[in-house]
Amino acid sequence: MRKTVQTMDGAVFVAGKSKECTNSSCTHFGKHYYATGVLKYSLPYSTYGLDVLAFIGWQHEHEHQQLAEIRRLLNQRGVEINESNVGKLYRQFLALLGGTMAHTQEKLAATAIEHGGLIWAIDALQPEGHGTLLYVLYEVLSGTPVSGIQLPQAQAQRLIEWLQPYKELPYKVLATLSDGESAIITAMNSNWPDAPHQRCQAHFLSNLSESVLPLDTKLRQQLKADLDGMPKVPEYSERPQDPGSEQQQDSLPFFQESLICHETQS
Repeated sequence: MRKTVQTMDGAVFVAGKSKECTNSSCTHFGKHYYATGVLKYSLPYSTYGLDVLAFIGWQHEHEHQQLAEIRRLLNQRGVEINESNVGKLYRQFLALLGGTMAHTQEKLAATAIEHGGLIWAIDALQPEGHGTLLYVLYEVLSGTPVSGIQLPQAQAQRLIEWLQPYKELPYKVLATLSDGESAIITAMNSNWPDAPHQRCQAHFLSNLSESVLPLDTKLRQQLKADLDGMPKVPEYSERPQDPGSEQQQDSLPFFQESLICHETQS
């Protein structure tokens, strides 16, 4: 394997070669030994580093950034990637989380003890901007992504079936959270009928901002145009200096001479 991998610290060239035991007297004769060390940098067939996957997962799950926003952040850091590949890497991130289910169970149990229960939330994404929907289930209080499922379209029954294993968990569900998609709300209310459901505030505020953003952009552009003609603020400070400073002492004789002069004339 030979490939160039983009990481958050720049591109690195990675090469790995598997070998086969050719010693016929060895108990491992004919066994292949793969260059697994290269997996520390990236997944098989991927040219993006594991740190890029972690960055995408963190930005979306903890910072609530959309895929387009994450793509811009990565581009600003020198990682060449488009929104489609950000979506693919996010799905890989979720797949990797599936291998940590034991740790996830521990986090859910600890959260239930600390808060008296869990809050389930579902976020629906379209990584490609259209077509297949990606649904992500996560626990809100601990910020733990738990599961993901891809569906060609919103289907309440499929979502209900997907949530069944998590309905069986021995933890009280304090509330459920989602956007306004009716299929998600139906599925969550079906599995946790006694838990109050709430619209996600982040989605709610995002919807409110859609009508405000064009006006805000126009206002900022107008302010910039108006303020460009004003004189720039001087870099030095115009605050009164410390009376004990040398510059203040240099200015005192002028006022003292003026006062003495008046006294002499009187």
